[in-house]
Amino acid sequence: MEKKHNSIAEAISKTYFQEVDVVGDFPKVDRFFELETKLLHQVYNLEETNAKVTMAEIIGILTERFGKEAIKGMSTYFIVLSSIIARKLLDNQVPAKKAFAFNIACTEVISNMSDASFLQVADELIEFYIDFIADRKQPTYRHQTVNKVIMYINDELESNLTVENIAKHFHISTSHLSRIFREHVGITLVEYLNIRRVEESQYYLRHTTKSITAISNQFHFCNQSYFTRIFKKYAGVTPKHFRDKPNYPFYRFELNELAQEVVY
Repeated sequence: MEKKHNSIAEAISKTYFQEVDVVGDFPKVDRFFELETKLLHQVYNLEETNAKVTMAEIIGILTERFGKEAIKGMSTYFIVLSSIIARKLLDNQVPAKKAFAFNIACTEVISNMSDASFLQVADELIEFYIDFIADRKQPTYRHQTVNKVIMYINDELESNLTVENIAKHFHISTSHLSRIFREHVGITLVEYLNIRRVEESQYYLRHTTKSITAISNQFHFCNQSYFTRIFKKYAGVTPKHFRDKPNYPFYRFELNELAQEVVY
């Protein structure tokens, strides 16, 4: 076992020193890390257009460095980038199992990438990262209980959440919870629960073969007819239309974070 460990260490060390010599003549190394820092900032702040432009410049640098091995090198970089994004999800209090699943899913799909159209693949990754982070972005309302309620809803969305059991979880009355939520978010808690269920159900409609009835049940709508009515209210189309039109845009609710004094 020790011999094997040493052989790995020796192989990495040998490659490392070879790479040091190579990049010593590669003037764009500093620029690469500047761009990566910029890219992560743009992704974390949901700046999709700017992130795609930055990624294109990063791809240019990596393509120049890897040459004929560009596909392999780019695949490796996309996997590393996905791992960094997974850790950002953890920072946003996404449950570890979901961050881990995100990382594994990205790794498996990227590992099988054979398309040399790096820019197109990268643009799709940027869109996916931003969509995923947007749904898990930490709220910054001035009332900390409201922030905690939103994060709790995100984590337990597939549970049968009600105003009553959420209030019980936070040891406050339903009337007080309903009042502070509407005061700070601008909509009722019931409305927000439906909105988040619609947002999340879109991914299952677009990326799984689950029936619409099964998805409706998964998110605890009382029946498929009600699910269809609520989905169309917010997404603008029925669940079936959304599934049948793969280019139809995802609906995303923009939180109205009102500026008020911090309340605990």
